[in-house]
Amino acid sequence: MNSNDDAAAARQLLDLINGSWIAQACYVTARLSLADLLAAGPRTAEDLASATGTNGPALRRLLGALGSVDICHQRADGAFEMTRLGSLLRADVPCSMRAWALQWGGEAWQVWANLLHSVKTGQSARALITGDTGFSHLERDPQAAEIFNQAMVDLTRLAARDIAQAYDFAGQRVMDVGGGYGELLAHILTTYPTTHGVLFDMPHAISRARAHLDGRGLAGRCELATGDFFASVPCGSDIYVLKTVIHDWPDDQAREILRNCRRAMTPATRMLIIERLMPERLEPSAQNRALARVDLHMLVALGAQERTLNEMLALLAAVGFGKVRRIETGSEFQILEVQV
Repeated sequence: MNSNDDAAAARQLLDLINGSWIAQACYVTARLSLADLLAAGPRTAEDLASATGTNGPALRRLLGALGSVDICHQRADGAFEMTRLGSLLRADVPCSMRAWALQWGGEAWQVWANLLHSVKTGQSARALITGDTGFSHLERDPQAAEIFNQAMVDLTRLAARDIAQAYDFAGQRVMDVGGGYGELLAHILTTYPTTHGVLFDMPHAISRARAHLDGRGLAGRCELATGDFFASVPCGSDIYVLKTVIHDWPDDQAREILRNCRRAMTPATRMLIIERLMPERLEPSAQNRALARVDLHMLVALGAQERTLNEMLALLAAVGFGKVRRIETGSEFQILEVQV
């Protein structure tokens, strides 16, 4: 390569290295509820600083920086307003990303700072920082639980319609195992009016799930069940759905979840594992970058991983599942239909 090529490559790498500032800018914007404050119309940086208890000149600099990535816009009169992109950091819009901005810029930011530990050990950086593994900390911290569960709603919403339409749930009793506030289940029940739902999760999720489901008009068609899928999974459903559950756990714990699901199933029952499937080799592409990010996040947060199809099949075979059908969804997720 000549010097011009080297310099261009260096600038490209520099952009990748420096890209983390945008995540923190979005996090601070969400923490300060700036998009919500601007929902009624433009306001000056000084006005917003007074409303948020921040430093006026510093807040003006943040808003200017957000303008460089099309999250907000400064008008000719000096006032600021949110763009269509920035409005998604509001809490009350249909495709809100506010909770995910809080999750990614808050707890996730801390664990990613210890990626080196996870790469050296293969273990969770969260466990290094807090001593917690899995999601036990959410039972002790209601604020963290609310942010996490709402963030999962934000992310699930983007693919839920595609998933619901990719499989025939009509007339079935569908249990969403580890389903959080029930966003995916809500889409399934809305798409299939003859279907009945059961949402199964830990108390930190179920305690707020009823309001979420009631708000969707599903109160009479969805039961709530509290429990721990490492102990047991309730029997009696026709379809067991596990969306982005298995990727949260190392192989030994993933097998335990699958065993408990198998114990709840009959020969007529189906289990749907909904995950992103890793390619055998990552190549430069936007899709692969997204997969790589999620995979490394599973490592630093939980000591877990995204898996290839062959790795998923090996997990399923280890607990006695042999009938597996792969179904595309039109999103980044795949469905693996599993029978006993």
